Amino acid sequence: MDHIQGLRLSLAVARRALEAGKHPFGCVLVGPDGAVLMEQGNAFDSEGRTGHAETVLARRACAAFSAELLAESTVYISAEPCAMCSGALYWAGVGRVVYAMSEERLKRIIGPHPDNLTLDLPCRTVFAAGQRPVEVIGPLLEEDPEAVGIHDGVWER
Repeated sequence: MDHIQGLRLSLAVARRALEAGKHPFGCVLVGPDGAVLMEQGNAFDSEGRTGHAETVLARRACAAFSAELLAESTVYISAEPCAMCSGALYWAGVGRVVYAMSEERLKRIIGPHPDNLTLDLPCRTVFAAGQRPVEVIGPLLEEDPEAVGIHDGVWER
């Protein structure tokens, strides 16, 4: 699976989250062999403000897979992980993060919406503070109509 395919899968998860009445975020965990191991949409409605897709996936992945497997795995994410999600992915032991749209771009789209007061702190900064490497690739779909368009009308008040 190439990175664009992985990101398209994460966007499909985000679309399903939106269709279910949740915020439009999604991620997919892919193993070293290219197989999809797990997917997760936003869980803001059931887990509160910390129910970001990546944080929930990180908890689930730790319980389901070995540290060795996670170190060789990739998480594809519809938007750059925030500082909380980056920390969760770091502690889960994920080896690579690939994201579609930057947190900075997301902040411009959402604005000061009370449901998502975007913390514009690049995930690279969070991972660089750790003691093990996490490869980061992105943003790869910064202006893509699908990646950006999924947020159309969602954050209006």
